[in-house]
Amino acid sequence: MNVRDIEELLEAWAPRELAMNGDNIGLQCGDPRAAVRSILVALDPAEKIVAEAARRSVDLVVTHHPLLFRPARKVDLDSSTGRILKVLLSRGISLIAAHTNLDFAPGGTSHALAALLGLQQVEFLHTPFRFQKRIVTFVPPAHAASVADAMAEAGAGIIGNYERCSFRSPGTGTFRGTADSLPVVGRKEVFEEVPEVRLEMVAPAWRVDAVLDALRRAHPYEEAAFDVYATETPDRGHGMGVIGMLPQPLTLQAFLRRVKRVLGVPALRCSTLDARTVRRIAVCGGSGSDLTPEAVRHGAEVFVTADIRYHAFQDTARSIVLVDAGHYETERPAVAAIAARLRSDLRTRQAHIAVRAASTSTNPVRYV
Repeated sequence: MNVRDIEELLEAWAPRELAMNGDNIGLQCGDPRAAVRSILVALDPAEKIVAEAARRSVDLVVTHHPLLFRPARKVDLDSSTGRILKVLLSRGISLIAAHTNLDFAPGGTSHALAALLGLQQVEFLHTPFRFQKRIVTFVPPAHAASVADAMAEAGAGIIGNYERCSFRSPGTGTFRGTADSLPVVGRKEVFEEVPEVRLEMVAPAWRVDAVLDALRRAHPYEEAAFDVYATETPDRGHGMGVIGMLPQPLTLQAFLRRVKRVLGVPALRCSTLDARTVRRIAVCGGSGSDLTPEAVRHGAEVFVTADIRYHAFQDTARSIVLVDAGHYETERPAVAAIAARLRSDLRTRQAHIAVRAASTSTNPVRYV
């Protein structure tokens, strides 16, 4: 497999269409056609990570944070970015970033944090996306099942925990083929009325082209008629932050001790330290304090995130317990999630590529 193949595996999980406007995701540096034999996964594309990659002789580094976030005006080898690029290019190491697209993907940054904290019955905290499209085609009744199957194999028909969802209604199709037509049903240059099935399936925007290709290949007609509609249906499969339940209620103090232990953080910033018992927990890896109103609306008793502003602690003191566990600490679980996902996908494809999580800490914050 090559670098582009690995990028496609990541984008099948966390499509680039999920990323926030202006976020620079995907290939940051390297040859997309270069062969990959080993991968190093890290949170930051820092000099220490690149040094570890060179020491381990890996071909590809996958990070959560991008290296090139703003348009580069120059490559200064005295700068940190310049030194990183020099090592990557001289060693033939490619770099891919999965940033906000991973934050908003199922099993991504916040899901990894929730799993580490032991949350169950997890769902997205905020689902603002409207990615769903409705694809409608018209097909002879005898071919409806095969066309629906082809569309489903290409990614259509998924609604929540259900697959191969479709709606089929009978009707009458009319057409008149020209002298150059090759009609499967009826005769050319004759007006025809034939029984057809209106077949409808949903698909995410990034799968539409693949679904339409599958539709055309499976459809018996020389010219397959289809329509693609935008919908306002919320996409529950992608979102921001997550909310879930602890298996059993814990005192707030006990839960905070769990947070410190599993994240390896020596101190937390909290809005209260009283004796209440908690169970319904919201989390967001990284800077998620803007989601505090959503956490309150969903009945969360505690919201674990990072970079919480002073006035956020002040304004929500009576409605929810805010816990700032650190940016690095709340995003670090994503490294293991990326590595596990890549290993699973590579095993499925019988690709023998070593995937390792970086052993070097890149946390810029020190606790004293």
